[in-house]
Amino acid sequence: MFDPAQSNDPLQVPQMEPVSFGNSSQPGGDSQPGGDSQPSGDSQSGGATQQATPDDIEKIASSLEVDIEHIAANSTSDSVDETAVVPQKSTTQDTTSTQPTVEPTTENEVDILTPNSKIVVPDLTVGALGVIGTTPVANAVSATISGVAPNLGEQPLPEGIDPNKTYINIVDVLKDQGVLSQDEASQIMVTNVSTGKSFSEILEENKFVKEEDLVKAKSVVYKIPFIKISESGTDPQALSKIPEGVARNYQMLPILFDKDKNTLLVAMQNPLDLSAIDFAEQKSGLKLITRYAMPSELERKIAENYSQSLSGEVTEALEQTSQVEDDLVKRKNLKVLSGETIRQAPITKIVQTIVSFAMKARASDIHIEPQESRTRVRYRIDGILVEKLILPQSVHEAVVSRIKILSGLKIDEKRIPQDGRFNFISGDKEVDLRVSTLPTVNGEKIVMRLLKKDATVPDMEELGLTGMALRHVKDLIKVPHGIILVTGPTGSGKTTTLYSILHTINTSKVNIITLEDPVEYQMASVNQVQVNQQAGLTFASGLRSFLRQDPNIIMVGEIRDSETADLAVQASLTGHLVFSTLHTSSAAGAIPRLMDMGVEPFLLTSSLTLSMAQRVVRVINKKFKEEYKPEKAIIDDIKEVLGPRLDEWLRKNNRKDENIVLYRAKEDRPQTEPEYKGRIAIFEVMPISEGISRLILEKKPASEMEKLAVKDGMLLMKQDGYLKALDGITTIEEVLRVAQI
Repeated sequence: MFDPAQSNDPLQVPQMEPVSFGNSSQPGGDSQPGGDSQPSGDSQSGGATQQATPDDIEKIASSLEVDIEHIAANSTSDSVDETAVVPQKSTTQDTTSTQPTVEPTTENEVDILTPNSKIVVPDLTVGALGVIGTTPVANAVSATISGVAPNLGEQPLPEGIDPNKTYINIVDVLKDQGVLSQDEASQIMVTNVSTGKSFSEILEENKFVKEEDLVKAKSVVYKIPFIKISESGTDPQALSKIPEGVARNYQMLPILFDKDKNTLLVAMQNPLDLSAIDFAEQKSGLKLITRYAMPSELERKIAENYSQSLSGEVTEALEQTSQVEDDLVKRKNLKVLSGETIRQAPITKIVQTIVSFAMKARASDIHIEPQESRTRVRYRIDGILVEKLILPQSVHEAVVSRIKILSGLKIDEKRIPQDGRFNFISGDKEVDLRVSTLPTVNGEKIVMRLLKKDATVPDMEELGLTGMALRHVKDLIKVPHGIILVTGPTGSGKTTTLYSILHTINTSKVNIITLEDPVEYQMASVNQVQVNQQAGLTFASGLRSFLRQDPNIIMVGEIRDSETADLAVQASLTGHLVFSTLHTSSAAGAIPRLMDMGVEPFLLTSSLTLSMAQRVVRVINKKFKEEYKPEKAIIDDIKEVLGPRLDEWLRKNNRKDENIVLYRAKEDRPQTEPEYKGRIAIFEVMPISEGISRLILEKKPASEMEKLAVKDGMLLMKQDGYLKALDGITTIEEVLRVAQI
């Protein structure tokens, strides 16, 4: 909802051929390079970071290009191709189980613990009461400690857990964590004895603890690290090692492939499943390193990652890059090595697909970040950074150089930051990309801001303005003079709100001039100017020049210093309507900030007409939304925050206290559907009344001004957010994320 539009930057834009994606064929889901064969000798070579080969890059590029429609994070596909042949589980195990191993291995714990009952030990060669150390599982676990991508989404031990203590079962762990009371633990023990059900089954059926706490408890008992897949990202090369059918059948997701050590890091629902591990090792020809993961997250990420079809062609691209580099090394023509790599078609394809992904996923920014042993690609979708792709570090420099060439930057300058831009076309959509490079200890980091050229300016109602706040804004923007301020942190949608207001009052009868850094939306009939610090065009100098252009309405992107603040006040006092932004946390906070910049209180009361603050929250996916009864603590918090406004809302919606419901995304929604889709703003709008003017003249603190504004009917941001949560637009968690002060 807050998508930026095209810039009117006067800089010379390097030309590039429009990129257009055709229909790519989908590779078979079970195609497995190498099949069951043993890994090649190359994988055994040690040493430092290996150079990417043309074969490598071609595989990356091809993998990224395939089925780009499925790559978008908000894909509406209701199903995933499951045509891959699913291997049969070992006949030596219980084939009626969803897991290929004996049932006790899912728990690996003592099921019945009473003095008069028999102790049931899992059918594994585990030491005394489940102590890991001498079993095949323990040996596999010990391998996990040996340095494969440390901190790759791995979670620390839960609070309250003694790392030196050996836990016999998950109930003891959960008690030490404080998430399970002694009464609940006793109830579980009794149920365990009377029914024979495992602790996990009892905990899941009765929902005593959250899924994450339960899985963490298992990881503590069996000393297998717990990983959050959403924080680790997925290596496309790793995905190619395990076919989708195998991943789904055994509930395992490849995370990271280490070519040097010939290992594959996988997240599993049951890392103790020896037959599943053995089968996957035979299928991939690699040594598996296992991690615990939440079943719900695992199922969703398997569907999401395999539907993106990244894996097979990623590997193919890497192999092609390797081939060209090997040929050049054999000819000892090392000087042209980097140039040849940059010009390889697969590198171009990688960059094109990374940007196309961002367009499909409605991302506002792309982050390409070098790390010690890999390069990760993250996208800011609906204001949240999401890791979607991991590339080998060996192709990082080639990808960065390709982006620099497109942006008109110096590819040999790696010591200082650089800024550039280029246009990109995919299908019928076009974006302007602002590129920023930053030298880091591991290489150059790239951030690309996407500015859509075809973006439309939303109406004020679409932004989220409602009720009295909307009426105040509509009334005061009709006044021909004064200052209207929009406040909030970076990324809170201030500029979008100003554009929406300008779009509302933009007619042929007024002269509108804007001064921005940068110009994000291109608006018809509006004179937009971009700040150019190097040429001496700043907010202050530009505003001074604007007054000689006979403007009716002036928009200044931001008031950053006392000179700009003073000019804005003078412009408003001489009959101009001035719009601008400030970085303050509340609407009332803008007033002392301007006084700190040297604006006299008597001038402020004469010029400032409206101050409004805002944040943006994510909107619940409308197609897959459900209502639920919140806990009493949440209802009490809602009553405390809203006060009398809750009674008004209940009367308006014909509800009672006991019938309050909130909304969230359905857990059984299609696995490719996100929890949130789109964004909306929450506001607090404070008109400058006579009472507030008196407080300004008396130099009272912002808190007193806010109290008076609330008494006059102002809705605070948090209150506006809670009302939107009650209306089913967003969630309480989202509101607290952005508006908790």
